[in-house]
Amino acid sequence: MTDSTATESRTEGLTAEQHQQKMRRRKEVQDQRVAERSKEKGLVIVHTGNGKGKTTAALGIVLRSLGHGYKVAIVQFIKGAWEPAEKAVLEQWPDQLMFHAMGEGFTWETQDRDRDTQKAQKAWQTALSYIQDPDYQLVLLDEVNIALKHGYLETDAVIQGLTSKPEMSHVILTGRGAPEALIEQADLVTEMTMVKHPFREQGVKAQAGIEF
Repeated sequence: MTDSTATESRTEGLTAEQHQQKMRRRKEVQDQRVAERSKEKGLVIVHTGNGKGKTTAALGIVLRSLGHGYKVAIVQFIKGAWEPAEKAVLEQWPDQLMFHAMGEGFTWETQDRDRDTQKAQKAWQTALSYIQDPDYQLVLLDEVNIALKHGYLETDAVIQGLTSKPEMSHVILTGRGAPEALIEQADLVTEMTMVKHPFREQGVKAQAGIEF
């Protein structure tokens, strides 16, 4: 049950006055919570899990950051054999955004572990240069968790790199199978859970505008 659904169920049967009093008390609690949290810091954000939407959610943060005028870097670790539609859109911010698609496609397409490892290592060095650059307020490491899961990158090396970022910059790491050590290190972790998927249940292929 979501927070909004839970609130709705708890207010059923109340009079208009009782509902207003309840919501007033809730607002007071929320206002107090917000007032008590004045700290700012750069975040390490992990989007993982088997469900769809990890990269999509990260790109939402990218767009928000671009809207604030921040400089952003995106490094794609697995995708890259094809040109994603996102790149065509994001190229509208050439002065704010750097985009590197440094993989050669999904691992079952490449079928070359040594080459995939070399590509991942090169992508990590590129990513690290942005992570350590104070001019970039946000760095997105797309599908880096897949590279970690397959052993193309060392988890300890990535975590060490994250500790070298400037205090106020943010880093997002996407991909299923995020290692536990990375989850422990992160400030914000979201796990996407697959409930239904048309590819598996209905035989619907990947479609433009949805998957790519």
